[in-house]
Amino acid sequence: MLPAPQRLRASDEFRSVARSGVRVGRSTLVVHARTKQSPPSRAGFVVSKAVGDAVTRNRVKRRLRHLVADALPSTPVPLDVVVRALPPAASGPLADDFASAWSAVVAKVGRAA
Repeated sequence: MLPAPQRLRASDEFRSVARSGVRVGRSTLVVHARTKQSPPSRAGFVVSKAVGDAVTRNRVKRRLRHLVADALPSTPVPLDVVVRALPPAASGPLADDFASAWSAVVAKVGRAA
């Protein structure tokens, strides 16, 4: 699980990252990221009812939290990240899509900064 200082919580934080940050989409998820002024990097997750029932949504969130917790400390600059799961996330290649999207979003943020 991510420690409290590394989590996005307020809806306006989610909204600002999604609207003003860079976006990378894959078949199972979309990653939005925006640079921030000071550490630590933070992450938030959006898993709608379209993904599945409550058990499925929670399983997807746990898998995403695990993937982000491993990737977040290695970012070259502090980031706010929102990971939005798409309906195929319940049964698709989540780890592969996340790794691909994460490397692409970090590269995009690096070019934009």
